[in-house]
Amino acid sequence: MPRARIGLFGGTFNPVHSGHIHAARAVRDRLEFREVLLIPSYRPPHKGTVGLAPAQDRLAMVRLAVRDCPGLAASAVEVEARETSYAVLTLDKMKAAYPGARLFFVLGTDAFAEIETWKDYRHLLEECLWVIMSRPGGARADARRVLGSRPAALCRVLTAGERLRDADLARVRFIFLDVDALDISSSAVREAVRNGRPIAGLVPPAVEDYLRSHQLYRKDNG
Repeated sequence: MPRARIGLFGGTFNPVHSGHIHAARAVRDRLEFREVLLIPSYRPPHKGTVGLAPAQDRLAMVRLAVRDCPGLAASAVEVEARETSYAVLTLDKMKAAYPGARLFFVLGTDAFAEIETWKDYRHLLEECLWVIMSRPGGARADARRVLGSRPAALCRVLTAGERLRDADLARVRFIFLDVDALDISSSAVREAVRNGRPIAGLVPPAVEDYLRSHQLYRKDNG
């Protein structure tokens, strides 16, 4: 029986926006994942906390964003830990929660290019599969540099319409995937909210309602 494929899509999600959901759906469909878990960090190790909404609010917004998206789910694993959110710790917990599943970290090329700054990154590179997203035609050089002298056979650029077979995963560990990313960022959403500009379309409607009702990212609360 084929092993379930689970995507681990972490981030601050400050706030989650339509681009995150679009990317998660694209990865789910292209790689035939049973589920993509969006995992808000509790305390991100590489970012400050200025302008960072409370973890429970960010988790609540992710739950709202994926509520009507089959195959996408919110995970509270890092928020409930109430500690600095290190991917290596999250991976250990997910292995225990999903025994027998194939676990894939999902991230963009920019984030992967900085993985050498992550805690125990060498262990992570060996213990998990990776989906590295880029815009069509985007540069992958920095992401590939991280892989150093690892054999080219460990990498696969998944072209349009190509499937990733279970047999491929006996050796492939790094999957490069083009995703038509939406031109949206969390910082742009926060700036729009602070300045009273509309954010319809930038975030799912339920997230827009949550931001309004909880008064997040307004000028008077940072």
